[in-house]
Amino acid sequence: MEDKKRRRIGIMGGTFNPVHVGHLLLAENAYSMFSLDEILFIPSGCPYMKDPNEILDGATRLRMTELSIRDNPHFFLSSMEIDRGGYTYTCQTLEQLEKENPDCDYFFIMGADSLFQMEEWREPEVIFQKAVILAAVREGRGTRDLEEKAKQLTERFRARIHLVPAGNIAISSSDIRRRIQEGRSIRYMVHEKVREYIEDNQLYRGGSAPASQENRHE
Repeated sequence: MEDKKRRRIGIMGGTFNPVHVGHLLLAENAYSMFSLDEILFIPSGCPYMKDPNEILDGATRLRMTELSIRDNPHFFLSSMEIDRGGYTYTCQTLEQLEKENPDCDYFFIMGADSLFQMEEWREPEVIFQKAVILAAVREGRGTRDLEEKAKQLTERFRARIHLVPAGNIAISSSDIRRRIQEGRSIRYMVHEKVREYIEDNQLYRGGSAPASQENRHE
């Protein structure tokens, strides 16, 4: 009997506060470059390094993410980190995914700069064991330090790391929040449905703009 082909699943995590077109372009690029079967977007619950009062509630961030990906047939949404409650740990997410879907291979997508912090994350050895790391690099940026760090992590943890071109889309969630508070347009920075949702619900308009706090990528 022929062995069942293992599915290749890309994991796109972050607070998505809000999700923007940079996230979508990176996910699509990873999908095509590595012949993935799907990309699973997982908005974080409570990032353990950050103040939970600085991000919107999970239901709102889930809704914005759903609006962003609903027209892409290979993008899917998971509420597992928000449903789990408590602090968000990538190692726990990967352990849960592997337990629920043992016939899949996972590819964890993140900003390349996070390579320099990963040894401080909870149980980094579990992360490297259970997922291939796809580290996004913006075009025109030097990669020597990143390549050296990837080599160190590979030697220490037997990690599987690929540097993925992410284009030169200089968009961040913190900039979007700041623009909203300043009354500036965010059109074309986020999916149009997300822009409408933000405007209809008057999101990000009160108080001071939260500092960037995505512990994987913005």
